[in-house]
Amino acid sequence: MVRRIDVTGSDGARLAAWEFADPPKERAGADGEGAGHAPGEDRAPGAPGVLLLHGLMGRASHWAPTARWLSERYRAVGLDQRGHGRSDKPAEGPYTREAYVGDAEAAIEQLGLGPVTVVGHAMGALTGWQLAAKRPDLVRALVICDMRASALGAASQREWTDWFASWPLPFATLADVRKWFGEDDPWVERPNPSRGEFYAEVMTETEDGWRPVFSRRQMLRSRATWVFDAHWEELAQVRCPALVLRGLDGELGRAEAQEMVRVLPRGQYAEVADAGHLVHYDQPEGWRAAVEPFLEQLAEDPRGDREPVAP
Repeated sequence: MVRRIDVTGSDGARLAAWEFADPPKERAGADGEGAGHAPGEDRAPGAPGVLLLHGLMGRASHWAPTARWLSERYRAVGLDQRGHGRSDKPAEGPYTREAYVGDAEAAIEQLGLGPVTVVGHAMGALTGWQLAAKRPDLVRALVICDMRASALGAASQREWTDWFASWPLPFATLADVRKWFGEDDPWVERPNPSRGEFYAEVMTETEDGWRPVFSRRQMLRSRATWVFDAHWEELAQVRCPALVLRGLDGELGRAEAQEMVRVLPRGQYAEVADAGHLVHYDQPEGWRAAVEPFLEQLAEDPRGDREPVAP
C-alpha cells in the first residue's frame, strides 16, 4: 500500500510525498491486504530512510516497483517534485535548482527521514548530489542514475523544445500514448514498451483526450536551469558513499560515468545491460541487482568507513 503525506516546499509549495509499505507477498491475503499483519510490520523500528527522486516529467509512482522491495528493510518515500505528479505546479515557478534542492531538504526534515539515502534518476539525481553537497548532515548515501555532470548546451535545449512540439496532443486513448512513446516517437530507435508505459503514467484524461499532467513549458524552464552548466564542482563536494549507475544504452556514457566516480570522494560504479535512460523501468531486475548490494554495504558499514570500490 502507499500513503500520501503532504509536505510544504521551500517557498510554501504543497508537495505530495508517498510512503510505500507493502506487506510481504507471502503474508498477503487474497485481496492483496496483509492477513493479520500491518504494512511494513517486518521492517525494523527506526528503519533507515530512502528518498526516491524521479527525473524530469516523472512522478513518484514510477518508483513503486523499487519501493516495494525497499520497504521490506527501509522507510521508502517517493516525492512528486514541484511541477510534477500531484504536487503544486505554480505558473511562474520558481523552477530553479535552488527550489528543487530546497524542496528535497524540506521533505527530509518534515518526514524525519534524515540522514537518508537519496536514490535519484536524471534530474532527481542532480538534486540529490546538490543536496548532499549542501547538507551532508541530511544525506548518508546517494544513488546517481543516468545523469551527466557535464553541460549539455543550447543545442540540447532546442532539441527538447522541438520534441515537445512534436507530441500529437491530445492522445485519443492511453493505448495511443503507449504506441507513440514506445514505437512512433522519432526519438525511439527500436520498440520500447517500457517507455510507452512510463509516459502513459504521466497522462491524465481531459475533455478532448489524454494530456500530460505537467506543463511542457514548465519542464523546459526547469531543464534550462541545469543544461547550460556543468556540475562537477558540487559532485566533488559529496562526501558520502555514492553509486553512479548507468544503462548501457542510456544518456550517461561510460567514460563520463567513470570520471564522475573518480571525482566523487567515495564513488562506486555500476551499469545495467540492455537498459536505456529509464534504467529502473527498462530492467527492474538488473536495476535491483545493481543497487541492492550498495545498500547492503551501507547496512554492514553504517559509519561509512569502507574504501570505495574502483570502477
